[in-house]
Amino acid sequence: MAKLLSKDPSRIGRPEPHPGEADHFPDRVPDRLAEGSPEALAADLKALLGEEQVHSRVIDLVRYASDAGPYRLIPQIVVSPRNPEEMATLFRYAKEHGRHLTFRAGGSSLNGQAQGDDILVDVRRNFRGMVVEDEGRLRVKPGEVLDDVQAVLAHTRRRFAPDPASSSIATIGGILANNSGGMRCHPHQDSYHSLHAATIVLASGTVINTEDPLADDELREKEPEIYQGLMDLRDEIRADEALVSRLRRKFSIRNTNALRLDAFLDEDSPVQILKQLMVGSEGILGFIAEAVLETLPLPSKRAVAWVMLPRLDVAADYVHKLVEAGASAVELLVSPVLREAVGNFKGARESWRDLKDEDAALLLEVSGTDEADLAEQIRRAEEVLADSELTAPLEFTSDPIEIHQAWEIRGGLLPLLGKQRMQGATLITEDVCFPPDAIGEASRDLMHLLAKYDAPEMVMGHAAFGNLHFFLTPSFESDEEINRYGDFIKELVELVLNKYDGSLKAEHGTGTNMAPFVHREWGDQAYGLMWRIKDLLDPEGILAPDVKLTRDDRLHLKNFKSFPRIEEEVNACVECGFCENVCPSRHVTSTPRQRIVVRREMARQPEHSPVLNYLHEEYGYEGIDTCAADASCAVACPISIDTGALMKHFRAMEATDAADKVALTLAKNWKSVEMAARGGLGAADAITKVLGENLGTRMLGGITGVLRSFISEDLMPSAKDGLPPAGSKRMPPTSREGAEAIYYPACINRMFGRDVAGPSLAETMVTVSQRAGHKVHIPEDIAGSCCATPFSSKGYLSAKAYMARDLAARLWEWSEHGRLPVVVDAASCTHNIIKEIPTQLDDEGRAQFEQIKIMDAVSWAHDVLLPDLEARHPQGRVAVHPNCSLTHMELVDQLNAVAAFAATEAFVPVGAGCCGTAGDRGLLHPELLESATRDEKAGLAAAPPADAYVSANRTCEMGMTQSTGKEYEHILYLLEQATRV
Repeated sequence: MAKLLSKDPSRIGRPEPHPGEADHFPDRVPDRLAEGSPEALAADLKALLGEEQVHSRVIDLVRYASDAGPYRLIPQIVVSPRNPEEMATLFRYAKEHGRHLTFRAGGSSLNGQAQGDDILVDVRRNFRGMVVEDEGRLRVKPGEVLDDVQAVLAHTRRRFAPDPASSSIATIGGILANNSGGMRCHPHQDSYHSLHAATIVLASGTVINTEDPLADDELREKEPEIYQGLMDLRDEIRADEALVSRLRRKFSIRNTNALRLDAFLDEDSPVQILKQLMVGSEGILGFIAEAVLETLPLPSKRAVAWVMLPRLDVAADYVHKLVEAGASAVELLVSPVLREAVGNFKGARESWRDLKDEDAALLLEVSGTDEADLAEQIRRAEEVLADSELTAPLEFTSDPIEIHQAWEIRGGLLPLLGKQRMQGATLITEDVCFPPDAIGEASRDLMHLLAKYDAPEMVMGHAAFGNLHFFLTPSFESDEEINRYGDFIKELVELVLNKYDGSLKAEHGTGTNMAPFVHREWGDQAYGLMWRIKDLLDPEGILAPDVKLTRDDRLHLKNFKSFPRIEEEVNACVECGFCENVCPSRHVTSTPRQRIVVRREMARQPEHSPVLNYLHEEYGYEGIDTCAADASCAVACPISIDTGALMKHFRAMEATDAADKVALTLAKNWKSVEMAARGGLGAADAITKVLGENLGTRMLGGITGVLRSFISEDLMPSAKDGLPPAGSKRMPPTSREGAEAIYYPACINRMFGRDVAGPSLAETMVTVSQRAGHKVHIPEDIAGSCCATPFSSKGYLSAKAYMARDLAARLWEWSEHGRLPVVVDAASCTHNIIKEIPTQLDDEGRAQFEQIKIMDAVSWAHDVLLPDLEARHPQGRVAVHPNCSLTHMELVDQLNAVAAFAATEAFVPVGAGCCGTAGDRGLLHPELLESATRDEKAGLAAAPPADAYVSANRTCEMGMTQSTGKEYEHILYLLEQATRV
């Protein structure tokens, strides 16, 4: 039976092409995949791995077909093995059936390493877990994201040396597979030198744990040909002095354009050689199912400075000198890059807008063990730069926020530069490496080459290590443009190899973009050895064909990804994936990048194609319904793309006239809705008391389940896990006389009561404010008002407009025309009032609204109450959940400060982010809540137990309580308890 208020995802249609734009896309998903993966293949893999581990719908194939690079291949199927045994089973299946596999982890690959047209293996979803062991070593699975790894290590004052700019999305698996370096990572600290031990799945299905003292014996018994082959290669390579010398020289600088042949020089036993060969192999030799990594001490003190200089060559010439003086990092940037940063990054200086084209800069970092050591490092750097032609004063800062902002600029430049490309153009980023002492001349040569091909003259990179990055934005809509790109690559190869004997790839891995040139860089002998290793470890060639090693000299000119125009909210996306690790739905349906990727596929498809029809059917739930629309992605995105805003737009397009009318009726009768909600919750509480908690909750869950199936899953919340008690019918009495602020209890707090015995949130706010000597007043006519979030998030535009205008008028009167600030006790409501209500007002209404100061309860507590309170009874160890609305309003630090004031210790668990409730979205789709809180829940479990759990938004607290089993409450309760007289 159709739902009473059903939605129609097909109403979003396909993006209309603009006049003159391409209407044919060679990379579109073919009609034969409209119904998903080949049936027999899907059935085989479901039988082997389980149905949940196999992703075979067409929307799955599209979601995983794109990564951060310029290439695109459509997989036949996507699988997510859970452990080494399942991976081995998959390998054996591929061998027996003539299939091939390509690995994908974070999808931050820039050169085609994670692209495959057969079985794509997702290793991020299930290979999770990490623990810090003795001597600071880290045992970690390949699906863990680097930022989370560094956060865990930071608790023990350790760090993992590789630090690529994509740390918010890059996983340990991808970092090891590409031998990543990063901004502060010296070549002798890279992934190759950091791997202590590994559990390896070979192409044959054999699993080897290199920590096992008998691992060599096991390898010799199970894989005698591999054992002996590695021994023979070791002896052959070591016997060739010229080759040994070349390997040492080539790997003295960053180089990922090869297999690590120096493994045969650095290790003696076959198992240890095998372990080192895996690093940088990009998945063509086997799979690292678990790694044990060496870590380094975390510097106690750091400082950064922007060194502004008049020309690129001048800046580059100082790099080597600064490194010799002890600098821990030196990043080279040119003026166009810095100009683009202004207005997009908080740390960008306004003066950069006026930089000349020829200007350049160094982002310089120094570190020390203590203040005295740091001061000495700063002195050395200043001494090097004493005679420089600085165009701005040299100023070091050790402020953690300013340091973070500086590196945020450097790390987010790839998407920012991609935003500037022409419509339909591809973004290609390349990284080459020169001898560090030649970086000045090499930078000039590279800039001249870019100018010759009309490419953006934007060079930046880890200049301290000779590693430079540059960008190309070609449009591959004609053979002429493709051939022009091919000519550029040929000249680049000649420059890097002939003049400097550098590396064609420094830290991004080889991928398909440089695979045709591995032979050119290394010559017949070394290249032949690489193929012998590949054939020894993967004789059937099942692993990552054409990634890293290929015999197709035009591979880099094939399979380019198209960029059809879509909605303006997200059109600038370069599919970098920086947004994915913060997305609440990442573990259950789609991420922001994937929502955009699927929308682009809709644009590639002709009207009424079978693929388009299937995508529409699946996108409603996978893309639109399960988006929290919390704008967390906009915070993580370097160019602030809010994919949730597009999903809200789609919800409005999906909504039928009937649903919109129902929503408007609810908005106009919100006072009755409040009363009914309290009455319903009271009845639910009574049912639970009569029938018992378990039976009562099950009955409520059954009732709401029937209503959800009949009415709409996007309007009727689920009560399968129970609901809070009803809120009080009456607000605590307050007086306007002497009040310093208007207190606006959000309707969610008026409807839902507290889960435990004690005063309500409104009573607590009034009490603690009065205790600090700052009275608040609750208006008598507050019932029936709402910030419009319930309707805004669902796309019910008429109801949103009505409710927003109604509240704006009330706020104007309550605040005495802006004389008194208004304090709101639910962060999501505060944020929506500030951000959304002005968009629904006319000019006069906006002018009035701008005169009203809206404060969240967190800022009221931090800025107004704390100075006049004393923490007489600190509450022990407190876990803090910084919800997404506080993040948007930049109030997370204030939340932590209030918690620290009221407790002996306050901490934010590793993995904390949006909890996915997103107003009521987590109640509508409980699976979203489960997905969103999975990592934070794991972070809580790994931390010592807390005595209290706090946040600042009722639905977030409900969601966190439901997910973790811990009683989360508003921070005001903690503050009131700690300051009782």
